[in-house]
Amino acid sequence: MMVENYVELLEILKARFEKNPGRHGGLSWSAIEKRLKDKPDTLRSLEAMEKTGGEPDVIGYEEGNDEYLFCDCSAESPSGRRSLCYDRDARESRKEAAPNDDALGMAEAMGIELLDEKGYFDLQRLGDFDMKTSSWLKTPPGLRGLGGALFGDRRYGRVFVYHNGASSYYAARGFRGILRV
Repeated sequence: MMVENYVELLEILKARFEKNPGRHGGLSWSAIEKRLKDKPDTLRSLEAMEKTGGEPDVIGYEEGNDEYLFCDCSAESPSGRRSLCYDRDARESRKEAAPNDDALGMAEAMGIELLDEKGYFDLQRLGDFDMKTSSWLKTPPGLRGLGGALFGDRRYGRVFVYHNGASSYYAARGFRGILRV
């Protein structure tokens, strides 16, 4: 990452952090910024989250692991991460019209993880997300082994988690990631 991009990204993250105090009450930006500067690989992941429309922000701190949690906080599933099957196996199983990428592979390349079901509900307690889109969620191996995958959205004033075939993909379905710093 170029130094000017690094400085610009930190400014974007700081402004978003200050604009949304309800997502991370009691946390200090200066401590988070120091952690980010000490771990430059995390900035590459955050840059990828930002460039794909995720609008990453701090949503918490896990004291036991000493980790700050950055999550995609865009109102809708990140626009640069839609029309994806769940994983590579699902994408390769499509006989026709396979998408160019898959959610798990893209997340891995970005250095982030898909939100799991609990994390998705936690995020939704911080605001109204995925009112028009949906997001793939980290799926338990047993369910994935049967060909399915989980996704979530918010409709009718509540959060839903559903299942779908992992090889399906839609223009309005992407994924939200989490980065532990």
